[in-house]
Amino acid sequence: MILPFAALLGTIALAPLAFPHWWHKHYPKVAIGLGLVTLAYYGPVLREYGRILEVAHEYVSFIALIGSLFVVSGGIHIKVKGEATPLANAVFLLVGAVVANFLGTTGASMLLIRPWLRMNKYRITAHHIVFFIFLVSNVGGGLTPIGDPPLFLGYLKGVPFWWVLHHCWPMWLSGVGGLLAIFLALDYRNYWRAPKRVRDTLAGPADQWRFEGLGNLGFLFLILGAVFINEPVFLREAIMVGAALGSYFTTRRSVHEANDFNFEPIREVALLFIGIFATMIPALDYLQTHAGAMGRLTPAFFYWAGGGLSSILDNAPTYLSFLSAIFGSVIDPEIVRRVQALIETAGAGRSAALIQRTPEILNTLQALQTYFGPQMKAHTVSLEQIEIAFLIGNTLFNNYLMAISVGSVFFGAMTYIGNGPNFMVKSIADQAKVHTPTFLGYLVRFALPYLLPVLVLVWWLFFS
Repeated sequence: MILPFAALLGTIALAPLAFPHWWHKHYPKVAIGLGLVTLAYYGPVLREYGRILEVAHEYVSFIALIGSLFVVSGGIHIKVKGEATPLANAVFLLVGAVVANFLGTTGASMLLIRPWLRMNKYRITAHHIVFFIFLVSNVGGGLTPIGDPPLFLGYLKGVPFWWVLHHCWPMWLSGVGGLLAIFLALDYRNYWRAPKRVRDTLAGPADQWRFEGLGNLGFLFLILGAVFINEPVFLREAIMVGAALGSYFTTRRSVHEANDFNFEPIREVALLFIGIFATMIPALDYLQTHAGAMGRLTPAFFYWAGGGLSSILDNAPTYLSFLSAIFGSVIDPEIVRRVQALIETAGAGRSAALIQRTPEILNTLQALQTYFGPQMKAHTVSLEQIEIAFLIGNTLFNNYLMAISVGSVFFGAMTYIGNGPNFMVKSIADQAKVHTPTFLGYLVRFALPYLLPVLVLVWWLFFS
């Protein structure tokens, strides 16, 4: 049952090369048709209707988030004039990487891709699109739960909000710094190809920046605030859709026209990801079922395995699957049982005193007291919170959590389907008549020769 997922990936990779006109016309039928094969198996055959509804909810949440951010950011116009030197481009990408941690990789990508295309319009090439995806749509969002969906799911599971920033900033700095260095080398080579007379004519006057549609920032913050709403079901998504509608109908038409705004990019992503979300159910279920039985594994395994699968599966559920694998691989159930007993017998004097307190148990209790104090007082600490406290309280195991956090975010840039914004950026660039690499071209010409060495560097420095 993993075959429909493999078939969809293969079609996405090869069809635009082999028969582009047919693919552009029929890709919705291919994606939905393969998705229906999987759903027919999980529904009438296995009767796993609960699993189908769970994935459907995840898909609705996914589309509500990236769709609303797409609409709202499309109502903000950043007018750029001036010569886009390689240094100016590098600063822009660095700012975009930082902004991604506050607006999310989707929000930052949708807000900044159009001015990025405009400021480089006289010499725009494939590497401008690819490194924007690398830095703004993926690696940049690796410091906060708002930045990328896997980290937000980790936050919901109990990882403290600022824990990733506190522990993963060296990896972020290495990844962003390495990619910017490679980008500067490529962009300088591209920059000097054009004669200065041509650059001056096309670039126009000195740098000028003008912002229109800033009222949409209110809608943007409303969407970001809604991310933290979990109950009741679909309230979060309703707020996001409402913000998108409010933005669309209150934005002046001239702003949308200046941005060449239309719904084709989000339509393409929505249709393709129907098939991706449906067909990847068996792959994720297999991973969830078998990963924990692999024995004691190293952080390097979780970095490469979790990251590698995040490049072809949606990186958010992949993160959760490998988090479960870490729980099963490195956490002793006896320690969890003793911690639970200590919490339940707190204040019971002799009963609690009979429970042996090893250094690992004491460190776990200290982490629970620090990060889950209210739950400790109310005796409502969950099993997952104890397991998270074990990982973050015992520094020996910090690297496991760091490995899947960094791997799931960074490796999302390896393919167009590793993270939601990737396809949207490509689609917007295609709409602007900018040459973008195909699925295989992106992987072979850019991800493997430029991104992979940076990923190896991060592994060698921090997880080897």
